[in-house]
Amino acid sequence: MEQIKYIIVAMFMATGIITEAQNKSKNPFGLVYGDAIKENRKGKVNIHPVSYKLNGIDIAANVYTPVDYDSSKKYPAVVVAHPNGGIKEQTAGLYAQRLAEAGYITIAADAAYQGASGGTPRHTDRPQFRTEDVRGMADFISSYSGVDANKVGALGICGGGGYTLKAAQSDKRLKAIATLSMFNSGEVRRNGFQNSQINTIQERLKQASDARAQEAAGGKIKLSGLASVTDEEIAKTPTDLYREGFVYYYRTHAHPNSTFLYTTSSLMDLMTWDATDQIELIDQPLLMIAGSKADTKYMTDEAFPKAINAKNKELFVIEGATHIETYWKPEYVEEAVGKLTNFFGENLK
Repeated sequence: MEQIKYIIVAMFMATGIITEAQNKSKNPFGLVYGDAIKENRKGKVNIHPVSYKLNGIDIAANVYTPVDYDSSKKYPAVVVAHPNGGIKEQTAGLYAQRLAEAGYITIAADAAYQGASGGTPRHTDRPQFRTEDVRGMADFISSYSGVDANKVGALGICGGGGYTLKAAQSDKRLKAIATLSMFNSGEVRRNGFQNSQINTIQERLKQASDARAQEAAGGKIKLSGLASVTDEEIAKTPTDLYREGFVYYYRTHAHPNSTFLYTTSSLMDLMTWDATDQIELIDQPLLMIAGSKADTKYMTDEAFPKAINAKNKELFVIEGATHIETYWKPEYVEEAVGKLTNFFGENLK
């Protein structure tokens, strides 16, 4: 077992990320990403934990303000939607911090029913709620001191990318749209990852329907996904997305609020939803970023050409990067942030 564990985490050791994750309790803001803010200081990017109501649910979020932030001035802003299973303290926070370093006011919020946000049943993962989370961040940040409400952009990571595409179809307050390692949650829940479960769609819809019936009758909430995973199970996982994802979420960037669990009944909505449905309604500038080695890249490749009305649209490929590596690996994060900074700089004028 020790040999397996060494193989799984060896590539992270040089970055110091494991130490950061294992000592997350020492970070006063609960952040588990590398180079995370540990204290607010003058002349530096600062972090501000906030909360607000969204459709009656308490939402927990972090706002990042740029160096020498002055509330009497006006700044462009970016909302950052986290991956499936993720929370604001992980990669969403990393990108929010890095964009704040580039001069933006940013916000990363936990999805309703997940993380530190309210809502029951816990782990509910319905696409209409996740889309509303993006709009809710736009609601809040648009009235935040110093934000120019006419210069608000959006970045969605993984599943948050799919939901950001959906939000952008109708929410024209979002002036520039970017995705990183976009994951079309509806397509994957319906067809399986890499279309591996097409033959069991009806069976799984029946399971979701039965789970809802059980909930409606006052029974136990049925959950899908994994609450934990062993080192052996990680090592045997064949796809990069899930193998590296297990390492990221359960080892190197573990956080008690982050989980792969979701209510089985959520599949009734997820399996009938698609991030690309009516994507032609997006007429804002669009940037989609994916790693060349990401086994999820096919979802970005499918979505990009369908966004026929997007302005100045661009598909940017990070050579050598897998899906999960875009979450944390310094050189890939640096490349993505550089591209995002230029994109938002050009389109949030």
